[in-house]
Amino acid sequence: MLPWVELGRAKVPGGDEFRLMQRGDEFTIFAGTIGLMGSRQSGSEEVMADIAFARVGGRAKARVLIGGLGMGFTLRRVLAKFGADAEIVVAELVPEIVSWARGPLAGLHGTSLDDPRVTLKLGDVGNVMAADAQKFDAILLDVDNGPEGLSRPGNDRLYSAGGISAAKAALRPGGMAAIWSVAPDPKFTKRLGQSGMKVEELKARAHGGKGARHVIWVATRG
Repeated sequence: MLPWVELGRAKVPGGDEFRLMQRGDEFTIFAGTIGLMGSRQSGSEEVMADIAFARVGGRAKARVLIGGLGMGFTLRRVLAKFGADAEIVVAELVPEIVSWARGPLAGLHGTSLDDPRVTLKLGDVGNVMAADAQKFDAILLDVDNGPEGLSRPGNDRLYSAGGISAAKAALRPGGMAAIWSVAPDPKFTKRLGQSGMKVEELKARAHGGKGARHVIWVATRG
């Protein structure tokens, strides 16, 4: 088996160090010793984009907020689905993630970050939601491994009652938030349901129709 080769490191504010590793044509970003995201597992991230398009893709000048650039799977799918008049805002906390997207991971990201529909904001997605005066039709959150996050304790506030309320406030009427998780979390499901939004808990495979079953919560503002 080919050995892993380290391509870069990044310090996550208030959290673990990220390491970008390569083995052959496979890339993985590790948080500590745990694989946080990999180039061979894009299925559930793409499903988030598909859900958003199915729910709000018909709106004129749809605004979509993506929390977490990662390896760009959700962003590329959103760009492929939504029309030329859409506005896509990407919030990424770790500057090195963006540098890797334009460097060793450029083959994965392609020209997505240069698409005129995309606005990239370096910073916490929670702050972006609070600071953006315009409302979003869809908010897609994939900033950690889910409510029981691994990479940064500060992410916990996104999954708290206050974080859910902030996401709801940032949505237009009928808008939806999709939250990705590596595994179910009954406490978060209950907390999300207490927000007054319509909540669905969906499952999506990690790699097309195969691999682990990830969870995507969809919360729709009435």
